[in-house]
Amino acid sequence: MLDALAVKLDGKAAAATVYQRKRAVLFNLLGYAVERELIPDNPLTRVKRKTAKVVEQVDPRVVANPRQVADLLAAVSYVGRRNADRGAHLAAFFAVGYYAAARPAEGLALRVNDCTLPQSGWGVLMLGESRPSAGKRWTDSGEVHDQRGLKHRGVKEVRPVPIPPVLVTILREHIARFGSAPDGRLFRSPNDGVVSSSTYSRVWEQARAYGLTPAQVASPLAGRPYDLRHAAVSLWLNGGVPAPEVAERAGHSVDVLLKVYAKCIDGQRETVNRKIESLFRAA
Repeated sequence: MLDALAVKLDGKAAAATVYQRKRAVLFNLLGYAVERELIPDNPLTRVKRKTAKVVEQVDPRVVANPRQVADLLAAVSYVGRRNADRGAHLAAFFAVGYYAAARPAEGLALRVNDCTLPQSGWGVLMLGESRPSAGKRWTDSGEVHDQRGLKHRGVKEVRPVPIPPVLVTILREHIARFGSAPDGRLFRSPNDGVVSSSTYSRVWEQARAYGLTPAQVASPLAGRPYDLRHAAVSLWLNGGVPAPEVAERAGHSVDVLLKVYAKCIDGQRETVNRKIESLFRAA
């Protein structure tokens, strides 16, 4: 059974992360069978299987610099102009992913009442809910998107994230133009439902074609909307923001933050090289 979990349908080896995720599901399933007294013990505790090492660090190639992100966010507004301005409606969603380092599922759950948007200066987002896509068969509500608390936090725990004036302006303009869903959500489908991951992924794919060079489009640079979060966290760390503060805003532990997130930004290697070179000359 473990050998079957380690391969894809075409017979090729599956990624280490895929195998580990499937093994964890199987382990929990067998543990539940033990709890129901259907089997005496969990046989996986006695089976050892060598697997490839899981690479936990973010690939630096996906991390865009601020100029590239600005070009991408501008390009989003040009997507789907003939389809109810779908790109323009999601531009603020992607901006939340970058300027607030929010996970896509957290951005989908953002409501008007969660936002403090002053006329000038910094604002605050109170992130307290997540709307991941799980499928109708796997949610208690029967809806595609489950309604959960924040990742690795209590059900009712809230994460305050200060946001810069540029995002305050973007959100104010979004609310003025598009309003909100009946329950206050800022981002919604045409029928006021939760925007599907396939929808915002398609918009992002088209925006990359508009906002990046052909060579960059062919590269992993900002390949997924989630990479906006990577870009934000990497920028904060490289800019000298203390790791505990970055971890608090991003919703991570300091240990995970320093272990997972890349420390370089595409396009700034020359700047770093010059700094190191100056250190050698000073010595």
